[in-house]
Amino acid sequence: MKEKIVDKATELFLNFGFKSITMDDIARELSMSKKTIYSYFENKSALVSSVTQSIYSTVTSGIDWICQQQLNPIEELYEIKKFVSLQLKDEKSSPQFQLQKYYPEIFQQIKGNNFELIHDITLNNLRRGIEQGLYRDNVNVEFVARIYFIGMTGIKDDTVFPITEFPKINLIESYLEYHLRGIVTKKGLSVLNKYIDQSTP
Repeated sequence: MKEKIVDKATELFLNFGFKSITMDDIARELSMSKKTIYSYFENKSALVSSVTQSIYSTVTSGIDWICQQQLNPIEELYEIKKFVSLQLKDEKSSPQFQLQKYYPEIFQQIKGNNFELIHDITLNNLRRGIEQGLYRDNVNVEFVARIYFIGMTGIKDDTVFPITEFPKINLIESYLEYHLRGIVTKKGLSVLNKYIDQSTP
């Protein structure tokens, strides 16, 4: 039952936001009493914490699987982007910034976890890209890995990139291309352009 509650809450939070969805909404969607939910979660904060941990676990497992496929580094980043966007439903409700505003302690914990995850993946991706001649060999991998994290998290700020003007899926796609064009070699650019052409409907 606890897993069922977390699954439904995850769906609602990602579609409508952590602030917008109430415990009453979740109970109604599950056709159960709010009392039943509170028998598993002390309060909404406890449920939000469980939801964010569940999302993080799912995303981490999926990314690990993608990295094990030994794709070329450029394709790897695009596959990770597609997977994460699917899991987060393209962040229709900007859950990251609702989390930051209304549940700052949970947000800081998740931010720390995300940094470790993205930092490690990006470092490995950069090193493999250099070894394969796809990325420039003079790239400062530690600097670029941190800049990439800041960019990927910063573009989710609706005050800078209003969702009405910058749909999340297009924004992430644009940033990923921007990141890669700054570090690829001539060989890497050829691979990147081919991948973009193949991905364009």
